[in-house]
Amino acid sequence: MDFLNHNQPMLDAHNCYPYEGHWNDRIQRALNSGFPVSIEQDLAWHVDPATGKGRVVVSHTPHPTGQEPTLEDYFFKQVSPVVEKIIAENKRSQWPLIVLHFDFKDNQTALLEAVWNVLGQHEDWLSTALKTSDPAKLSPIDRKPILVVTEEADEQQKVFYDALPVGARLRLFGSAHSHDTPGNMTKDQLMHWAVTVSPEELLKEKPTNYRRWWNSSWYSVEEGGAPQAGDWTEADNKRLRSLVDHAHAMGYWVRFYALDGFAPVEDQGWGMSYNFGSREAVVLRWKAAISAGVNFIPTNQYEALAPYLKQDAKELRPSASAPSSR
Repeated sequence: MDFLNHNQPMLDAHNCYPYEGHWNDRIQRALNSGFPVSIEQDLAWHVDPATGKGRVVVSHTPHPTGQEPTLEDYFFKQVSPVVEKIIAENKRSQWPLIVLHFDFKDNQTALLEAVWNVLGQHEDWLSTALKTSDPAKLSPIDRKPILVVTEEADEQQKVFYDALPVGARLRLFGSAHSHDTPGNMTKDQLMHWAVTVSPEELLKEKPTNYRRWWNSSWYSVEEGGAPQAGDWTEADNKRLRSLVDHAHAMGYWVRFYALDGFAPVEDQGWGMSYNFGSREAVVLRWKAAISAGVNFIPTNQYEALAPYLKQDAKELRPSASAPSSR
C-alpha cells in the first residue's frame, strides 16, 4: 500500500484529454496542478479508411473520427520533459509521480495489443512487476516515474496479464471486479442497495498480482450520487470511511468517481453527471475523501482540488520552468 504516494491521496485528473478539438490544455493543467498526479486517458481505436491501419487515440467515444490525438502524441510527448526531470532528480522514494489511468472505450483485441506495444516503447519509464506463477502472489513493483493502471474488463486481463509468460514484466495493473448488481430492481432500489450493501459484500475478491486497485462509483457513498446528493452528513462520512478502510484492509488502493462542484456557467466541458452543484458542496466531499484516505480523488477541477493535497516536487511543474511573460 505504501508504494503509491505512501498510501496518501492524490489528484486524479478526470477525462484529461480534448473533446472534439476543445480543451486541449488539460494535460498541462494537470501537470501544473502538482505531483503526484493521476491522469485519466480514455482510449479508442481508429482505423484509417484509406490505409486500413489502426492507431490508439484519446477519445470520449468508442467511435472516433480520426481527428483525435494519439496516446503517444497527447500523453507521452507532453509528459516527456517532466519525466526527464524526474529521472535527473532521482528522488526514487517519491516515485511514481505520475499515474497514467486508462479508461478503454471498447475492448477489441487490436486496441489492447496496440496499447501494450505503446507502453513497451516507454517501459524504462514505467513501474513494473514480475508475473508470478501464482496470481495470488503479488510481486513487488519496481519504482519508476510512471505507474499505469487500467480498469476491470477481463478482455484486458487476457492481453495485459494472461498472455504473458511467467517472469515477464507487467506494464500496467487492473482494478478489482465490480460487484454484480441485483436483478429485478428498479433504478431507485438499485441506488438504495448501492449505499446499504456492506463493504465486505461489495468488495469480496482479494487483490491479485494484476488487480491492485478498486474503482468505485460515488453512488456507493451517497444515495443517487452527485445528481441526488443532499447535505453531507456524518452518516455519509462513516459510509465513506467504512468503504475505504475495507478496501485498504484488503490491500487495494481506492478511487471514487467523480467529484465536481460548479455552476452551469462555469462548465468547461465537464458535464453535469458528477456535479454537486457548488464549490462549497464539493469541497466538503474533497476534504472527507482526503481525511478518509481515498487514494485517487477524481475531479475535472484540477486546480481547485490541488491546494487541499500534500504534494511534492512542485519544481517539476511545467510552469515552474516556463520563461517569464515579461
